Amino acid sequence: MDNSFDILVIGAGIVGLSTAYQINQQRPDLRIGILEKESGPSLHQTGHNSGVIHSGIYYMPGSEKAVNCRKGYDMLLTFCEKYDIDHEICGKVIVATQENERPFLDKVLKRGLQNGLTGVRKISAQETKEIEPHVAAVEAVWVPQAGIVNYKQVAEKYLELFTTNGGTAHFNTKVLGLVHEPGLQTVRTSKGDFSANLIISCAGLYSDKLASMSGIDTGLKIIPFRGEYYDLKKEKQHLVNNLIYPVPNPAFPFLGVHYTRMIEGGIEAGPSAVLAFKREGYSRWDIHFGELWEVLAFKGFHKIVKENWKFGLGEIYRSFSKRAFVKALQHLIPDVGYDDLERGNAGVRAMACDKDGNLIDDFRIFETAGAIHLCNAPSPAATASLSIGNTIAQKAIEKYAMA
Repeated sequence: MDNSFDILVIGAGIVGLSTAYQINQQRPDLRIGILEKESGPSLHQTGHNSGVIHSGIYYMPGSEKAVNCRKGYDMLLTFCEKYDIDHEICGKVIVATQENERPFLDKVLKRGLQNGLTGVRKISAQETKEIEPHVAAVEAVWVPQAGIVNYKQVAEKYLELFTTNGGTAHFNTKVLGLVHEPGLQTVRTSKGDFSANLIISCAGLYSDKLASMSGIDTGLKIIPFRGEYYDLKKEKQHLVNNLIYPVPNPAFPFLGVHYTRMIEGGIEAGPSAVLAFKREGYSRWDIHFGELWEVLAFKGFHKIVKENWKFGLGEIYRSFSKRAFVKALQHLIPDVGYDDLERGNAGVRAMACDKDGNLIDDFRIFETAGAIHLCNAPSPAATASLSIGNTIAQKAIEKYAMA
C-alpha cells in the first residue's frame, strides 16, 4: 500500500513540486506522491538557474509563456511574501549598445506593453546611466517588474508544504519504465514498482524520454544547452547595481550574456549557450556517448547546425576562451576586465527541438488516458511555476474524476 497512490508526479524540480503541492492543496483527500531520481529536490535546472523573477516582457503575446509568466509572477510574489522567502523587485535595464539595435529594443518594448506590463518605458543613455552608471548604452528599456529570488528555496517550500499536508516524496528513485492499463498506471523504478490512477511527468531534461515510455510520439527531442557563468569579483561588484541585459537576438531563444545580482549576494555574468555532451553535463568535460549520439543523429539538430553554425562556433569559443567571454561582457560594461571575473557555476537548459529543426519556444503538454506529460518548460518556467503547476493540477483533478 505504501507504493500505491491516486496521483504520482515524476520529477522534483520546481514545476513538479508546484504541481504536486497544488493538487495536494486542492484535493487533500487524494494520495499524492512524488518520485525523484536524485537525493533531494531541485538539483538540476531549478538549482542551477540565475534566480531572476521574469516580468514577461520577451514573450509572444497570447503564448503559454506570456500568459503563465504574467499570472505566475503575481502568484510567486504572493507566495514569497506569505512564507517569508527572500526576494526583491529591483528592476532591470535591457540595453541597446549600438544604433542598429534600436529596432529590436522597440519590439521588446511593444511586447511588454502587449503583455500588460505597466511602467515599462524607453529610457535615454543618460537615464540608463542614472540606473546603471557603468553601462554603455545608446538607449534602453526600463523594466520595473523584474526581480531576484532563490528558486531552490521556493521549491523547497513547495515540498515542505506538500509533505506537511500528507504528501509523500520518494527520492533516489529512478523511473525505469511505465506500464499503462485501464485505470491503473504502473511505474517501474530502481526501488520497485509504484502504482497510481494517474501519473504526471515533469521530468525536465528527460521529459521526452518519459513521454516515449508512455507511447507518446511528441516529435520532439530534448537538446541540452549548457550555460556557463563567471562571477564578478567582490571589489568589482559595484559596477552592477541590479540586472543588466542586452537586446535579445530574435533569431535565438537565448537572452545573451548579461549581469545578474543574486539575492544571496554576488554578481553573475553570463551565460554562454553551448551544446552539452550529456543531458546533465554541467562541466565542459562531462560526456555521455549514448545521449550525445542521440542528439547528433537527430535530423532536427542537423538543421539547427546548418542554419546557426556561426553562432554555435562563437558560443563554443567563448566557452573555452575567457578572453572572448569577457569581450562579450564588455559590450555592456566596458570597465569589466579579464582579471575581474572568475569562473562560476553552470546550468543546463532543456530545449525541445522538432524534426524540422525548430526550437520550440513555448510550453508543451501532452496527455494520454492515464498520464500528463510536460515536455517543454524552458525559462520563464521558474517564475511561472505556480501558474503552470496550477494548470496541470486542474487537468489532473479533472482527469482523475473522469477515470
